[in-house]
Amino acid sequence: MMSIRLSSSFCSVAMAAAIAATACSGGEAVQSTPSSGRGGGGPGGGGQSAPVPVTIAKAVQKSMPIAIQGIGTVIAASTVSVHAQITGEMTSVNFKEGEDVEQGQVLVTLDKRPFEAALQQAQATLDKDTAQAANARSQAARYQDLLQRGIATAEQVDTMRTQAAALDATVAADRANVQTAQVQLTYATITAPMSGRTGLLQVHPGNLVRAQDTQPIVTINKITPVYVSFSVPEAQLPALKRFIAAQGTLPASALAPTDSGRPSTGRVNFIDNAVDPTTGTIKVKGTFANEDRRLWPGQFVNVTVTLTSDSNAIVVPAVAVQTGQQGTYVFVVRPDQTVELRPVTVARLAGDETVVQTGVSSGDTVITDGHLRLVPGSRISVKNSDAAKGMP
Repeated sequence: MMSIRLSSSFCSVAMAAAIAATACSGGEAVQSTPSSGRGGGGPGGGGQSAPVPVTIAKAVQKSMPIAIQGIGTVIAASTVSVHAQITGEMTSVNFKEGEDVEQGQVLVTLDKRPFEAALQQAQATLDKDTAQAANARSQAARYQDLLQRGIATAEQVDTMRTQAAALDATVAADRANVQTAQVQLTYATITAPMSGRTGLLQVHPGNLVRAQDTQPIVTINKITPVYVSFSVPEAQLPALKRFIAAQGTLPASALAPTDSGRPSTGRVNFIDNAVDPTTGTIKVKGTFANEDRRLWPGQFVNVTVTLTSDSNAIVVPAVAVQTGQQGTYVFVVRPDQTVELRPVTVARLAGDETVVQTGVSSGDTVITDGHLRLVPGSRISVKNSDAAKGMP
């Protein structure tokens, strides 16, 4: 009995010792594991961060235009809605929709037969009354001779003269009726009142057109030249008036938002006579030759009016200027290939370039791509090798 108790106590002590040894061995194993991270001894630790790849550009001093920009609408120089002036059946159409027509070109013809018959009737009436008037004048002359010989009375002579004068007046009215019938006949042939481009044909052959129809047969737009109308804030009105008064007209350019080509050029020569009080803007209109027909009536375009030019402007690419909580800034490259965050004051935008008023000097190298990974003091590597050749 006694030996059994000693054996149980010995086993309990041995088990506790084994557990303690295992715990100590595990603690040593944890402590002997190498730490990892930037400050560790691994491949990424202990050294400086890798250079940030960026693209760069030089700030340059050059002449830049001082301009007013806005969104405008293209307006045809002239628009004519072609209507019929008489009622009749349309018999033919002598143009294609969307083609250019010249002034006087035949567009549409109506049924001429009723008007030709009316003209013939008016001409016949004129011929009849002309013959009667001639006979009446002869009768009046004959009665005048009889009066001198004492055969006819003065009353009879006056009656003959009155009848002759009345028939002469009837002949004059008949001539007017003939002219009216001729005009009505010419209305059966509808010609282009001006040169321009035709639109959609609204009435087709076989339909009856009326002089009172509100819907036109076709609309003609003159698109060479065209006008571009746009609004300018009233705050810019004094400068606009001053430069127009000095130069007479101002150069302007217009380009559709989706057009990647060169802008169309024109001249601004009209300022409206009142500011719109609801919007605080005033209407301005420019004339564009539009010889290449890139501007189309009704189209929205971006308009730039050049007032003058600044010959000493400091210019950087627009993508170099960033906006933060403290305002606009650029990253400037130092000689040691690190960057400096420098606040700037933007004077104006000019396409893909920005005119900087303060903060950057001519010759400074600015970052144009890779800003998101940069902080002041970051080291960089330049991706655009051509620009890197000019770095300090």
